[in-house]
Amino acid sequence: MKSRGVYETPGVTILHAAHRALESITMDREVMHLRDSLGVKFAENVYYGFWFAPEFDLMRKMIDETQKNVSGEVRLKLYRGNVIVVGRRSPYSLYDERVATFEADTVYNQRDAEGFIKLNALRLRLRGTKDLRSV
Repeated sequence: MKSRGVYETPGVTILHAAHRALESITMDREVMHLRDSLGVKFAENVYYGFWFAPEFDLMRKMIDETQKNVSGEVRLKLYRGNVIVVGRRSPYSLYDERVATFEADTVYNQRDAEGFIKLNALRLRLRGTKDLRSV
């Protein structure tokens, strides 16, 4: 059986860009990475028609949970086939201007990051001390 389809979807492209823009301010980065990592498995289940498989049900529930606070407004500019996000806002935004500062403040002590940076760099420093051949 042959199937003919239309693969140009400008409306979906616009909606997807707007949705991702809202997600970027309302979803935790690690939750977004986890959700994205399931994309291939999700698409595979759809392709094979596993709508009622227990793993597909679980993935749908998880994705639904990630979307609970994805709400707000997005301003887009459409120009020559491109979608450009020019503004976004949400009552559920995780961004807080009072915390996002490098000025002298009492919200965040810059020295707090030293241990975190050293700990995360430890594996790289250890790797640097080994005589590794490039693969």
